[in-house]
Amino acid sequence: MNRPPHILLVEAPYYTHIADHLRKGAARAIAAAGATHEVISVPGAFEIPAAIGMVARSTDCFDGFVALGCVIRGETTHYDHICAESARGLQDLAVRDGLAIGYGILTVENEAQALARASAEHRDKGGEAVRACLALVDLKRRFAAGEEHDYTDRAAARGASAGRA
Repeated sequence: MNRPPHILLVEAPYYTHIADHLRKGAARAIAAAGATHEVISVPGAFEIPAAIGMVARSTDCFDGFVALGCVIRGETTHYDHICAESARGLQDLAVRDGLAIGYGILTVENEAQALARASAEHRDKGGEAVRACLALVDLKRRFAAGEEHDYTDRAAARGASAGRA
């Protein structure tokens, strides 16, 4: 039997009240899955990928990572750069290093949108990011364990069956 997944929540509490909602939703999802977690904080969303990369290279005690933060559009292009580069940084880590990462960085126009998405009672993006991370952890564990897999090319199979009709 596998041990429960151990997840690192990396939060950017720039907007503390929004970060609180995201973290609470994430913690609920982790508890519901029977997983465990730790939390670290970084100054902003831009620093989240660097923190995950540093931790992943320093220790193997985490099965997955969840990025939690919020970027609200302002009057300059700063928003666009932060959103794009934090997402790119996380995707680079996931693809290059095979890390299971849940993306819970809200990119919104205003505080009302952020609160609606962060609240566990509404959109629960913190919980959603945890569930995505745990799905990737499960996938990674299944392949690492050498379980049998159905490698059927479903797209080709659909095309072949459509051609017979």
